[in-house]
This record gives sequence, structure tokens and C-alpha cells, in this order.
Amino acid sequence: MPNVPLKTLYENIRARGWSFVWRTLQRDRMDAAFHRSRPSGDPLSPGALLEVAPLPSGQRFTFENAGLELEIIDSAIARFTWIPGVPTPPYALAGADWPEVEVRTWIEGEVHWLESSHLRIAVHADGSLHWYSRLPSGAALLRSDLPPQRAGECWISSSPTSPGESFYGLGEQSGPFNLRGQVRRCWNTDPGGSYGPGADPLYMPIPVYAGKHAAGAYLIFYENSFPSKFDFASGSDSVQASFESGQLRGYFIPGPLPRCLEHYTALTGRAPLPPLWSLGLHQSRWGYKDEADIRQVAEGYRQHNLPLSAIHLDIDYMHGYRVFSVDSHRFPDLPRLADELAASGIRLVTILDPGVKVDSRYDVFRSGLEQRSFVSDDGSNADIGLVWPGPSAYPDFTAPAGRRWWGSFYPRLLDAGVAGIWHDMNEPTNFVAWGDPTLPLSLRHDLDGQGGSHFQAHNLYAFQMNRAGYEALRTLRPQRRPWLLSRSGWAGQQRYAWNWTGDTETSWPVLRMTLATVLGLGLSGFPYTGSDIGGFSGSPDAELMLRWFQLAALMPFFRIHSAAGTSRREPWTFGEPAISIMRATIHLRLRLLPYIYTLAWNAAQTGAPLLRPLLWEFPQDERFGDTSDCFLLGDALLVAPVLDPGAVTRKLLLPEGLWYDFWSAARFEGPGEIELPAPLDRLPLLVRGGALLPLKNAGDVLELHYFPGSTLHAALLYSDLGDGYADSRLDSFTREPGAAGETRLRWSATGGFPLPQSGIPLVVHAASLVSASLDGESLPVQDAATVLPVHSNGEKTLSLMLSTQ
Repeated sequence: MPNVPLKTLYENIRARGWSFVWRTLQRDRMDAAFHRSRPSGDPLSPGALLEVAPLPSGQRFTFENAGLELEIIDSAIARFTWIPGVPTPPYALAGADWPEVEVRTWIEGEVHWLESSHLRIAVHADGSLHWYSRLPSGAALLRSDLPPQRAGECWISSSPTSPGESFYGLGEQSGPFNLRGQVRRCWNTDPGGSYGPGADPLYMPIPVYAGKHAAGAYLIFYENSFPSKFDFASGSDSVQASFESGQLRGYFIPGPLPRCLEHYTALTGRAPLPPLWSLGLHQSRWGYKDEADIRQVAEGYRQHNLPLSAIHLDIDYMHGYRVFSVDSHRFPDLPRLADELAASGIRLVTILDPGVKVDSRYDVFRSGLEQRSFVSDDGSNADIGLVWPGPSAYPDFTAPAGRRWWGSFYPRLLDAGVAGIWHDMNEPTNFVAWGDPTLPLSLRHDLDGQGGSHFQAHNLYAFQMNRAGYEALRTLRPQRRPWLLSRSGWAGQQRYAWNWTGDTETSWPVLRMTLATVLGLGLSGFPYTGSDIGGFSGSPDAELMLRWFQLAALMPFFRIHSAAGTSRREPWTFGEPAISIMRATIHLRLRLLPYIYTLAWNAAQTGAPLLRPLLWEFPQDERFGDTSDCFLLGDALLVAPVLDPGAVTRKLLLPEGLWYDFWSAARFEGPGEIELPAPLDRLPLLVRGGALLPLKNAGDVLELHYFPGSTLHAALLYSDLGDGYADSRLDSFTREPGAAGETRLRWSATGGFPLPQSGIPLVVHAASLVSASLDGESLPVQDAATVLPVHSNGEKTLSLMLSTQ
């Protein structure tokens, strides 16, 4: 038996019984036998190069001990595959049909060269690779890979670092934003209880990261779902990626970072535009025990004039934690409850875990057995684990029939009026007395006909569960956009579900960590992330709650959630002035929704995250390589949240250019360092000079707010009904040369969606609006504002004559 603290073991036995220990021992025996069956050996390098053969968009290299297929599948995406090894099913890829790319090849001495319009790759005779970005001025070396090594089934790849190189991404991480010097595992794991800075691994690490140094930036994604470890130069001058089995397959994309994410999300898919309601405030708690609790929460929001978009039901709503069931005593009429909430503009979201209770009278379990839809030990006997319902079977979401079977039960929730689904415990988590809280590694999965062990399928499990849920929602409600939230996942997850940072501690260090985590997830392809406001496990005081709430209000996913047994987290439980401050913060979020919704549309088009580190826009500014205490929301807003207790001011490293205080329109010129007022009721927020910011006013009227500057930012406005797939409208603005004191903009409108107002107020900040005209026709001006008549498809020229105050 592993070395487990006796107190912990005793508490586990007391809570779940001796069968809990027996199942853990059985898991250990199975895993030990599985590892004994795996081949081992001394590390081997590829050896001498024996042969080179052409591929449609690349070349195949045969070495003494390994093979390499190198293909440029897009002018800015190269795929390398070192064999032998079991391939990972291409779940991460949004498509496999890439047009053939024109690739030039040549030989210089013993070096083989491949080149596209954006890439140049050198393959050396020992198997080392050099990756270059093609630039008008020549080629810049971005990365060098030493010859990989293979020991048994394991692949090890080492890459020397460049001076000052920084690393970002790797999915969900709890360490510093810059991963340099860190060691991280990619193995989806429930860390247990709640976690804080430095916990590893977490729910959703992903083998994708960006590197950045003086010569440029790049992104690399390893398409290998087996357990892996990344050592970012913790003890040497090289980065090492090691995979415990499978092929060493990866994709290399040259920078800069915006282009990296654009091409990476072209490869793995982009997050679809979410329903507008999902961008509002969500309220949740583990421990809402019945309908009366939910009605009380909704009434509290109404009485305190706090706009709310959704209420989440945790596992308490189920009958004995059976998925797709509702406890008829505590929730006797879920459809009526959903209707009442919907009438107040509140959507109902329900949780689903993958574990299906072992109960012969329970039709979900019975049908799963009949259809062989569960993960099994040998292809026939369903393995039984332990989660909230007690003994439970786990669906095999890697089987097409299993995904369809699982999706067939979603009508039970949708017909009850549920608007969104929350997938939890899907690492998958299996309660154990000690060790790794997952299923035995030898269990069998279908892997869409390929077949394989849980050792390979584990990191893919949640991803395929989310795929099953998304496909079910698209089929069952084709007129609505699916909304799914998931605790775990893998590369490409953004196509199906949002995520959040899971069960974090309640503390100021975790508040600071949360921002770094979300920024890293954005650079890993996941634009929709947030956290449990106030932390999951504790009872925040009013100050910590308010500062967390202010930060969360400008993150994509905006949800209050906490564990059972913690103090209540609804805004009114903190009294005044907290209630008023949270109310004002919610209204700030609602005011910014036209801008945030446009950013969401842009993410669906380009893959750009909504939250961006400062190095995204200012890659040449060396000050921002490690900066994760502030962020850009789109390209127009600079957010400087308060992350320390007792602070009433906030120092900020200011990027180059002109910036305005959102609240006072005070001007700041960067680069430099400034100190902003940050009383408890204010989130420090700056607007970039040249921003044309779409906002809603207190009367829910769309306005455009212009902050003068030499370059135009936030120059798009996307509009539609907020759900479904009907008509939309895109208003775009481009800067044109004008006379002295004139801001001349070309305004283009496309799409058939009619804006619900005949004119758009335009408000100018920090300057006097002397005159305004549209296509030469004068517009009335009053108090630095005018009203732009809305026009349909076409272009118009907007001219603004300004005088600086």
C-alpha cells in the first residue's frame, strides 16, 4: 500500500467504506501489470540518414532507428511525425483535407531544406531540425530541435533555448505566466479538494505552447495524448518534452503570436459564437438543495436590482446523483421553475458528470450495459469505479455509438427548459484512497475504431464527452447555439465547450494566479475561460470578493460559484457598500457587452482570445515578457485589476502610445509607469487612443465612444439577435487621410440584420467635437456628441472635426 497519511486513509474509509480501499488496491494491481507489459530499453537516437523520399507537400526521411515525415500542410503550418509509435486519433484537428502546398526542396551538403512562403526548415543528417520564419529581409531562426530519442515506447524531444526566450501556454497551469524554469505534466487530473499556485497537473493541461525571443515567436503543438512532461529549462539551457508512448507528432507555426493563434485555431478549430446570454453573470453554488433555494436566489437578485443571466444547478438536483435524472421531491416541477426563471431573463444550467450509477433499475445504466457503451476491462465487462452516485460505470465517449447513446438522454433536460449544460468530473475522476484519481490504465476504449487503452484515451476523455454533448445539442436544438461548460478537455476543446479554472483556494495569491492561468489558456487556443469568483473552497471577505468580482467582470466567463459548507456568496450577503459596488460592476459588464460580443465574433473568425497579454500587442517591449497582473481586453481596453489586499492605488507599466482613463478621460502617454487611483469601488481601466468603442448606455441604447488617437482601434461592431443562426450585421470603420484636426472614417455596413434603433449616438471624449458630417451632409452636434443615421449595406464617409481640450 502506498504511503498514505493514516488520518487521510481513515477519513476516506469512514466516508466511503472498505470497498473504496479494495477498489484502489485493485486499480494498483491492474496498473502495475499494465506497466510491466510495456517494453523498455535504452534511449536510441535516429541514427544515420539512409533514405529521403518525396511526399506531396514534404519529404519522408528514413534513419537507422526511426522515420520522419515532414510536411508543410499550410504555408505557415509544418507537421512532423517521428515513428514508430501508436498514432493519436486526429480528434484535435478541425479538418484533415489540406490543399497541397507548393514546397521547394534542395540539398546543401548533408542538410536537406524545405521551404514555403512562410517557413524554411533544415533537416540535418543526424535528425536535428532547424525552424525558420521567412521574412522579406531573410530567414530568422526561431527554434532548433536536437535529434529525438526513443526509449521503449517513450519519445524525448530536446530543444536548446535562445537567450531570453520565454514560454507561454500549455493549457491550464497554476504557475507563472512565463513557463521558463517550470516543469509541468500533461495528464488531466482532479488535484483534489482545492488547489493554489504551483499545483500540477490540473484539469486541462494541453501539449501546446508558444515560444518568444529576440528573433521572433512560434507555436508548437504535440498531437500526442499519452502522459507527457515538459521541462522548460529548469536545469539546463534546453526545453525537453517527453511522451510515455505514441508517435512524436507535432505542428510548428511561426509567429508573431496573433498569427500563431490564427493558424493554430485554423488547425484545431475556432470557438463558435456563443449565445449572448452566456456572457452575462452566472450564479451557482454546490448546495442549492431545492426549488425554494433557487427561487430565493432569483428573488434576491431581483430585489437588489442585480441583473443575472443564469443560475447553475450542481449535483444536488439529481435523484441520488444519477445523471439525466431530477429529484422529484426537491425539484418537483423543473420545467415550471425553468419557465419562471426565463420570464425574468434567467437561464437554467444543469451539471452532468460522466459516472453512471450502477443500478439495474436505472434505465441509463441498463441501456449502457445492453449497448456496451461503457469503458471495459476487455471489451465486454464494464469497469466499475466510484464517484458521487457510488459504484459507477463510465461511458466510452471515444466510440461513435457511445457518443450517440449519451446524447440520446439530453432531451430529458432540454425538454425541462434547461438552456446550458455543465460537464464536471470528466478528467475522468474516479474516487480512490490514494494515488492518481482516474480509471485503471489498461481499460479499453474504442478510439473511433482504432482501439486503445485508457493510458492513451485518458486525456481525450472529456474532449469526447464535450463532443457528444455539443453534437446532441446541435441536433436537438438546431435553431439555438449550444452552450457547454467543461472542467476538463484537450486540444480543440474550444470547438465544443467553455472551461473554468476549477476548484481553487480562496486567497489573494489565487486571485493573482487566476489571471495568469486565463492568459495562458488564451494562448493555448481557449478564448472562453473564467474562475469561481471568490475561490471555490473558502469564505472570502468583502474586499477579496469585490476585487475578484471586478476582475471576473472583464473575463469571458463571469460566474459566482462555491463549495458546500462555505459561506454564502450571493452579492447581498456581503452587505453595503459591497452590494452597490457589485451592482455597478455588473452594469459595467453590460455596458461593455457590444464590445465583448464583437470580440467573441472576432474569436470565431480569427481565433484571437478575448483576454490578451500585453506582449500580444507590444511584442518588442521587453518589459511585458513576464507581465500577467494586467491584460488587454481586445485591442482597445487595458485592464489593471487590483490583486493585493488594502490597495487603493495601482501602479501600471504603460505601453507606448496614448491612453485614456475610462472613468475620467484623463490622458497618459506611454511608454512609462503610472499610478492609477483604485478605491474599492473602481476597477482601473484604460482606453487606447484611437478607440471607437461600442457601448450600451443606461437605457440599453447602443452608442459609439471615440477616444482620439492617430490609429484606429476597436473598429468593428457585430450585431445579431443574440442566439441562433439568422441574419447578422457587421459595421466596420477604417481610417482615411483627413485635414488638420479632422478624423475621417470609412464606415462599411454589411449583413441583413436590422439594428433596433434608427441612429447611433457618437460621443467624443477628451476633445471638443466642432462639427460632424456623413457623406458630406452635416450632422447636429451637441455636448461633444452627434447621432449617426444607421445605413444598410454599403459605405459612407464620416468626418469629425475635433479640437483638443
